[in-house]
Amino acid sequence: MPLRKHRTPPSPDAFDDRAYSASIGTLATAFCVGGALTLLALHTARTARADRIGGPPDGAPLMRAPLQVVAPVDLHRYAGLWHEQARLPNRFQKQCAGPVSAEYTPMPDGTVEVRNRCILPDGSFDESIGSARVVPVAGQPGAGRLEVRFAPEWLGWLPAVWGDYWILKLDRAYQVALVGTPNRRYLWVLSRAPRLDDAALEAELDYARTLGFDVDQVERTGR
Repeated sequence: MPLRKHRTPPSPDAFDDRAYSASIGTLATAFCVGGALTLLALHTARTARADRIGGPPDGAPLMRAPLQVVAPVDLHRYAGLWHEQARLPNRFQKQCAGPVSAEYTPMPDGTVEVRNRCILPDGSFDESIGSARVVPVAGQPGAGRLEVRFAPEWLGWLPAVWGDYWILKLDRAYQVALVGTPNRRYLWVLSRAPRLDDAALEAELDYARTLGFDVDQVERTGR
C-alpha cells in the first residue's frame, strides 16, 4: 500500500516567500516604469522649452501656427545666384564680414548643389558647398520645403546633418525670396540683385514679423 504524504496546512502567520518575492518584483517594476516615465516627461518639457519661439524683447504676441511654404516652387527657376540682404544672426555665418551669396544648381539625381560664399574680414572669401533635397509635403506638390546638408556625403544618412530650408515667400518673377526654418530661429532675405532697395527689404521683414520671427535682431548684410 503506497504511503501518502501528509501536508500540514500553513498557519495564518506563516511567511509566504513566493508571495513576498512577487510583491517585491511588482513594486520594483512599478518603480522602474514610473522613473522612466518621469525622465521622459522631463525630457519632453526641456525639448518644448528649447523649441519655444523666441519673440521680440517687448513680449509682443506672435503667430505660433505652423509655418506655411510657397507651393509650387519651380526649382529650375529658383536655381542660380542669390544675394543675401538680411539674416538673423547664426553661428555658422559669424565670420562673414561682407557680401554673402548663395548659388543653387539642379543636379541630374534631383538634388540641388548649394554653394554659399561670404567675404571675410581680411578681404578673402569663405565658400561652403553642400546639397539640398526636396521634402515632400502631402497635398502640396512642389512645395518649397527643402533640407540642406554641408556635411560629407557619406554622412548623409544621419538626420542631424540636414537643416531645414523653407521658402516662405517668393515673388512671381523669382527675384526676391524669404527663407526660414520652422522653429523661427533662422531667417534670410535673398534677392537676385546685389542690393535690394530699402522699401522692398522692409516689406519682406514686415512679413517675417507677422510669421513670428524676431525681426528686431536681423542683421542687414546687403548694405
